[in-house]
Amino acid sequence: MKDLSELKSLLAAPKRVAIVMHFKPDADALGSSLGLAGFLKKKGHQVEVVSPSDFPEFLSWMKGSENVTALSKKSNEPFAKASKIFAEADIIFCLDFSSLGRIKELGEEVKKSGAVKVMVDHHLEPEDFADFRKWDVTAASTAQLVFEFIEEIGEKNLIDSSIADCLYAGLMTDTGSFRHNNTTAREFRVAQEVVALGANPSEVARLVYDTNSLSRLRLIGFALSQRLTVLPEFCVAYIALSQEDLKKLDAQTGDTEGLVNYGLSIKGVQMAVLMYDRGEEIKISFRSLGAFSVNDFARKHFEGGGHSNAAGGSSKQNLKQTLEKFLSLLPEYKERLINN
Repeated sequence: MKDLSELKSLLAAPKRVAIVMHFKPDADALGSSLGLAGFLKKKGHQVEVVSPSDFPEFLSWMKGSENVTALSKKSNEPFAKASKIFAEADIIFCLDFSSLGRIKELGEEVKKSGAVKVMVDHHLEPEDFADFRKWDVTAASTAQLVFEFIEEIGEKNLIDSSIADCLYAGLMTDTGSFRHNNTTAREFRVAQEVVALGANPSEVARLVYDTNSLSRLRLIGFALSQRLTVLPEFCVAYIALSQEDLKKLDAQTGDTEGLVNYGLSIKGVQMAVLMYDRGEEIKISFRSLGAFSVNDFARKHFEGGGHSNAAGGSSKQNLKQTLEKFLSLLPEYKERLINN
């Protein structure tokens, strides 16, 4: 693994830079990517940002989002463009993921590129695919790692209000608006710095949290009233949404964001789960309190992982089979959950 000081030297002269984020990016993935892109453009680099999928409409206010090459099921053109971007890049930044599987079919394109690879991430158990790595599981967000990298190479002065807003959005959302137990003095220091550099906390919060579509609000209402199940004997709550549910409520990308946290807010619940049918797979979100590691749970049983108290997973079985598998596992974890 090369020293980050060498990366600073590489970035001293204009380069062709590609930035890629994980599949179905959230505010941290998109915010850190667009924040870094804005910074590198100000340094004179040619920068292209790639997403393995579409991203939530409520994040489209971020500067540069309109220029993201986002892969689509409807056309092969974005994939061809992304492949060309990676093939021609001098440097590829991989943001907010630590395994090439998280970028789906683009993983192979990144792997075979001759570009220098840089991973910036805070998730557990990273793959060894990068030449440079700024990886820290104690960091609450990738956005703050991007800020700290810019700070370390002595170019914080290039951060303007648009870049600061993107980085603040990532930090704000990955700390749950500074409520999660990953919030420390370090996160508040970074927040203070990016606000001093022009981030607008109230406007970013409004754009992320208070621009809901009517369909999203109806989805939340339906999920809580019709699909939320609490199992007090296991201290568990779960929501399972079928493709039919999502289609009926006209759910869009990002509409399920944060839904799993409602289950965790119930008194006595130690683990909350959201599973929904994407068609090609069942997507699963896990949240927990205290010492119960949903990262371990997701890695062992649902091909996933993430953080100790927040993780994701997936299943190739149908929704009914996935739910049955999840429920069958709970007796094994009962003691750890009720004594958490």
